[in-house]
Amino acid sequence: MPDSNADGATEQMTSRSVLDTILDTALHEMNRERSGLLLSGLSAGLDIGFGPLMMAVVLTLSPGGFGDLTTELLLASVYSIGFMFVILGRSELFTEHTTLAVIPVLDGQASLRDLGRLWGLVYVGNLVGGLLFTLLVILLMPELGVVTPAAFETIASKLVTHDLPWLFVGGVFAGWLMGLLAWLITAAQETTSRLILVLVVTGTIGLLHLPHSIAGNVEVLFGLFMSPSITLLDYVGFLALATVGNAVGGSVFVALLKYGHVVRGAN
Repeated sequence: MPDSNADGATEQMTSRSVLDTILDTALHEMNRERSGLLLSGLSAGLDIGFGPLMMAVVLTLSPGGFGDLTTELLLASVYSIGFMFVILGRSELFTEHTTLAVIPVLDGQASLRDLGRLWGLVYVGNLVGGLLFTLLVILLMPELGVVTPAAFETIASKLVTHDLPWLFVGGVFAGWLMGLLAWLITAAQETTSRLILVLVVTGTIGLLHLPHSIAGNVEVLFGLFMSPSITLLDYVGFLALATVGNAVGGSVFVALLKYGHVVRGAN
C-alpha cells in the first residue's frame, strides 16, 4: 500500500519549488533598472494588442457575431494570441505581477514600495504600448481591408456597457485567472504545455468577456477612437475598475492563498 505521507511530501516539494522559482523571478524583476521595466512593459502593451486586432478581424469576416458559438470560440482563441506573444516572449504584464510581485512582499523579501515601483512602471509601459499599437492600427486600417470600425465598436461596447460593480467583480475574476496562469506557467516544464495553458486560461477570459485591464485597454481605446458611442468617461471608468479588480483577484485569490498554503504545508 503506498505511503500517503510520502506522496504528500512529494507534492508539497513541487509546490515549494514553484514558490521558490516565483520568488527568485519576482525579486530579479524588482531589482531591474527602471528603464528596463518600462521598456519591457511597453513591449508587452504593444504585443498584446494583436489579440483585440484579430478579434476585430474575425468579427468583420465572420457571418456570425457575439452569441454565435462558433464565432465566440474563434474570438476567444484569437484573443489569446497577444497573451502568447507577451508571456512566452517574457515581457512584463501588469496582471501577471498582481500575483508574482506580491509574493516577495508576503515573504518579507520586498517592501510595499518595491511592489509599487514595479507595478507602476509595468502598468504605465503596458498602457502606453497599448495606445501606440492602437494608433498604428488606425493608420494602417484603411489599407488592411479586413477590419471595419463597426467591429472595434462592437468589441469595446461589450466591455463598457456593464454596470460599475460588474466591471469590478469581472475584473477580480480576470485577475484571479491571470494570477493562476502565472503560477501554472512557472510550474509547467515545456513550451508546449505553457502554450496550452495560455490558450486555455486567456481563452476563458475572452469567452466570458471579463475585463482585463491591459488587453481591454486596447479594446476600449479602439472603440474610443473609432466610435462616437464610446466616450472618454467610458474608457476611464473601465480602466479604473478593471485595474483594481485585476489587482485584487491576482493578489488575494492567488498570491495570498497559494503562498499561505505552501508555506504552512512546508512547515
